[in-house]
Amino acid sequence: MADEATRKAVSQIPLLKTHAGPRDRALWPQRLKEEYQALIRFVEQNKAADNDWFRLESNADGTRWTGTCWYIHELLRYEFRLEFDIPVTYPDTAPEVAVPELDGKTAKMYRGGKICLTEHFAPLWARNAPRFGLAHLMALGLGPWLAVEIPDLISKGIVVHKEGQAEPAAE
Repeated sequence: MADEATRKAVSQIPLLKTHAGPRDRALWPQRLKEEYQALIRFVEQNKAADNDWFRLESNADGTRWTGTCWYIHELLRYEFRLEFDIPVTYPDTAPEVAVPELDGKTAKMYRGGKICLTEHFAPLWARNAPRFGLAHLMALGLGPWLAVEIPDLISKGIVVHKEGQAEPAAE
């Protein structure tokens, strides 16, 4: 079960009303508008709570999304590129978020750096489709995945802070 803070945060993300995917040329622009409104609301909510942790942008037709996400661990910021495509069966099917630079570094990931969301997030999305959108994907999918995986990868030495990667200067 989600903790109370997570429930409160997610309850403030607007639920989407338009049941349309990229193939639905008539309704997709309306769905995309709702997606942007929910994402803006979620980002504003995160900033107000001093919990800003991602940037996201899409191509012109809203079918390809890219950006960055970061995780703060022991006062160090670990930043990663992220990307995903909107599936043709969206919103009935959740997008598969990829963090390419972590590809092969954790068992909770598929080929191409796609993070594993099947156990916990996929059933939640299925129960709430088409009301869930990209803001929910970030809040309930990528966010918790980062919170679990990144500290573990850091503790194992698999992910190293960029400043820690520099070679010591020769004297």
